[in-house]
Amino acid sequence: MQLSDFDYQLPAELIAQYPLKERDSARLLVLERQTGKIRHSVFKEIGEFLHQNDLLALNDTKVVTCRLKGKKRTGGRVELLLISRKQGLVFRSLIQPSRTKVGEKIFFDNEEISAIVSAKNEITFYADNAEAVYNLGVIPLPPYIKREPEELDVVYYQTVYAAKDGAIASPTAGLHFTPQLLEQLKSRGIGTAYLTLQVGYGTFKPVKIEDITAHKMEPENFCIPDGMIDKIKVAKDKFARIVAVGTTSLRALETFASSGAKEGETSLFIYPGYKFKLADCLLTNFHLPRTTLFMLACAFGGEKIIKQAYQEAIKEKYRFYSYGDAMLIL
Repeated sequence: MQLSDFDYQLPAELIAQYPLKERDSARLLVLERQTGKIRHSVFKEIGEFLHQNDLLALNDTKVVTCRLKGKKRTGGRVELLLISRKQGLVFRSLIQPSRTKVGEKIFFDNEEISAIVSAKNEITFYADNAEAVYNLGVIPLPPYIKREPEELDVVYYQTVYAAKDGAIASPTAGLHFTPQLLEQLKSRGIGTAYLTLQVGYGTFKPVKIEDITAHKMEPENFCIPDGMIDKIKVAKDKFARIVAVGTTSLRALETFASSGAKEGETSLFIYPGYKFKLADCLLTNFHLPRTTLFMLACAFGGEKIIKQAYQEAIKEKYRFYSYGDAMLIL
């Protein structure tokens, strides 16, 4: 299976640069994977495509302000993306420029905090606590959003149910829900349950080899509470559907279904040919070409059908990527 099989051309103007003011006013492409039938709707009408007793599996991870800007002693600028906290105030980090050397000190506007490049892709901070470190940062918008983070991103780049700090990117399929919409779905007998997968660099790490089966996902932490597992059993007993809200929720569910692990790390890489064991439906945004996220969507919906759906979305000028529109695969 080749990396080039998962390429497609997208006009740059379809890459959403800002969120919609009303989260649930995003467009919704509804795809039936058995027939390939496509319907066009709006997100606030998602309940029309769900059944009583269906269970939405939502990722309650919360994005941390992990993009930091500092300076070297020489005055040269340094940008850090704190990927994960190793121990204490030692963080795994992407560092730009990459030629920044081990041993170099980094200074910030808050003069009471400094840092040192303690190893390759590692930063050690001199600060009171991790909260003080994250207070230096801003929301880490993805690179295809060609602007600096703004105040609105603090609100709109989090789901309304975000609760567990630790993600470096938002589980974007969930960005379309509002508290009112969730209540409306509840009143129709559609259940919700929350798991946590801390979206890390593994989700976005570029695939650099043509044979995608040789690509290795970096581990990400996840947790599926017992209460959610109970809800899954009840839904299955009622022959209802498990709707994975986002690729991260799907990977956590399938990790549990494959291994029985309720928490820990997952490096599950899902690409066409994977046999799904738990999730029945997938709600997802439109993803970049040549990425593990697009490959996962192709695995779930069928490669040919998903590619046709993407071409339909392009033709109909859907908004793509993190702040873009959504697709529900039934």
